[in-house]
Amino acid sequence: MNSSQIIKELNFKAIRSSGAGGQHVNKVSSKIKLTFDLENSLSLYDEEKEFLKSKLSSKLTKENLLILFCEETRSQHKNKEIAIKRFLDLINENLMRPKKRKPTKPSKAIIKKRIENKKRTSEKKSFRKKPKLD
Repeated sequence: MNSSQIIKELNFKAIRSSGAGGQHVNKVSSKIKLTFDLENSLSLYDEEKEFLKSKLSSKLTKENLLILFCEETRSQHKNKEIAIKRFLDLINENLMRPKKRKPTKPSKAIIKKRIENKKRTSEKKSFRKKPKLD
């Protein structure tokens, strides 16, 4: 995955942000809407696209568009940087394939130690009972 190539494929749109800012918020579009067309991306391989479709299925639209919003700061440029960073983190995180788990058995010494420990605790508890006086 080439991150500089992917960044060129991103589409940005500035929108009026909600929240603090007073009159300033009504005139400046500082909220960023980042869209990425996963289906028509040239920088991802087909197998990476399929893997991302399955992993990001809840975040994709019906047209396989990934949409992210950022309105953390009052600066449009900072919001754009934050949105790009979030996007790259999301893609990198979801492209990582988990390692296969190798099933293991406990060693014989550990099994023996566990059984001895169980015997000790059962003896300890048996000594707590009242003695039988027949």
